[in-house]
Amino acid sequence: MNLLIMGPPGAGKGTQAERLVKELKITHISTGDMFRAAIANGTEMGLKAKEYMDKGELVPDEVVIGMVKDRLQEDDCKNGFLLDGFPRTVEQAKALDELLNELNIKLDGVINIEVPMEKLMERLTGRRVCKECGASYHVVFNPPKVEGKCNACGGELYQRSDDNEESVSTRLKSYMDKTQPLIDYYKEKGILKNINGDQEIDKVLQDILTAVK
Repeated sequence: MNLLIMGPPGAGKGTQAERLVKELKITHISTGDMFRAAIANGTEMGLKAKEYMDKGELVPDEVVIGMVKDRLQEDDCKNGFLLDGFPRTVEQAKALDELLNELNIKLDGVINIEVPMEKLMERLTGRRVCKECGASYHVVFNPPKVEGKCNACGGELYQRSDDNEESVSTRLKSYMDKTQPLIDYYKEKGILKNINGDQEIDKVLQDILTAVK
């Protein structure tokens, strides 16, 4: 089964992706991991990407597509994959369609995890991180045993600068603006699966599995 997963910051996309690949026994292709592996392995596309990244520039679409093409042809993708973090624009989605046609691969579904804006705000602004060991907590959903102290090492917890309300609001608006055309694109193709992410983690997973099977 070949799937693509989307969702705004704070929607729990990472958690669901992790569980989904285990459940379906498919390969998780995160663009971040893919970039790091391609650069570490010194592939042609990896070296091209590194050139742009070293200059602080965005990696062009054709290089990213080249890396996705290399990755999809690896053996561990033969039983299926979950693409995460790509495409981000309609142009990239069209390029991905061409690539999948070329490789004779069918995309079975696009999972879109939806959570109301105010809930995302609560999830993201409530995050606290340990200064010492980097453990992550949440003031509502996963509070530490002692307020302001890490359960694991007793380190001080802090709020990341990009987790304040203003930054979070900007990040969410940017995501919604950029992603809506992509959601519409896959909806028109009839493969979009909207999933209510404002539920228990297990229920969200069940809903995804029901939608894609």
